[in-house]
Amino acid sequence: MDSTRISLTAPEVSSLWTQYMFDSMSICFIKYALEHLEDEDIIEIYKDSLVLSEKHVQKVKEFFVVEGIPIPQGFTNEDVNIHAPRLFQDPFYLYYIYIMSLQGLTGYSLSLSTSIRADLRKYYIACNNETVSLFDKTIETMLTKGLFSRPAVLTPAENIDFIKHQSFLTGWFGEKRPLTGIEIGDITFNMNKMHMHVALKVGFSQVAESKKVRQYINRGKDISNKHIAAFGKIFREEMLNSPMSWQSHVTSSTTSPFSDKWMMYQVQLSSQIAIAFYGTALSVTSRADIAEKYIVMISELVRYAEDGANLMIENGWMEEPPKASDRRALAKGNKEGVESKTQDK
Repeated sequence: MDSTRISLTAPEVSSLWTQYMFDSMSICFIKYALEHLEDEDIIEIYKDSLVLSEKHVQKVKEFFVVEGIPIPQGFTNEDVNIHAPRLFQDPFYLYYIYIMSLQGLTGYSLSLSTSIRADLRKYYIACNNETVSLFDKTIETMLTKGLFSRPAVLTPAENIDFIKHQSFLTGWFGEKRPLTGIEIGDITFNMNKMHMHVALKVGFSQVAESKKVRQYINRGKDISNKHIAAFGKIFREEMLNSPMSWQSHVTSSTTSPFSDKWMMYQVQLSSQIAIAFYGTALSVTSRADIAEKYIVMISELVRYAEDGANLMIENGWMEEPPKASDRRALAKGNKEGVESKTQDK
């Protein structure tokens, strides 16, 4: 290693490690999808996605080799059977890329904001720009094919106004004020993500080999449906349109394209990201009744994710992320060594 080179910081190493896991997981899904996709427009998007993910994995490897950091195992061809029967129909594959590219944009922005070294900043700016193009192409294709459910539209106010009563913040009793545009946007986005969760879990529950994994996935499906119902109730009360469901685009296949390890990671990742987005929505929600719903939902997902982590650990599927040195253990070991030498004398 070049002694004059500035070492990667903890956030930089963690961002690269997380990206490696995410993109190696994505490569498995993309390769499988390309074996079954029929729509040429969606095939083109998936080919672009594969190029980006493989390039990212290779770049992270290069960073880690230079820094002397072990390359994660992540996910490999052992975790996917590209010749397994089709599990999802073409429209869902397009929707999956839409949601995953949105998550990628969020991740790259965070990675950029926590990167200090110039080469890392340059890399994440490039990743973000590439993903912006992928997202733009994906959403344009969804609109063209009539597969995008637009959020509710607001009627413009005649004049600007200021909040005059604390009732703006309430929502438990009496009349509830209409939702703000921010609240509508967050509920719409979170419903969209939950609809993807349900479709994935419907498919995964059909093909998972382990009984415990199937039970865990079905439990997650029930949680996601419960959250969708809660969001949908809010929109019905406000007479606003809700996003469309995608579970009808799951086939009846019972042959698994993915390892149980891969499916558990996808479910675990989706739960963790949902917790983060719920937290963001909670921070800008002014109506107390909706804020309370987010708190309950976050707590439920935290418990679910913890149980998922325990299941992955039990099966030896959870790869350990980069962490700080255990100074207490090192100090204890050194103390024991000194005491041993003293006794020998």
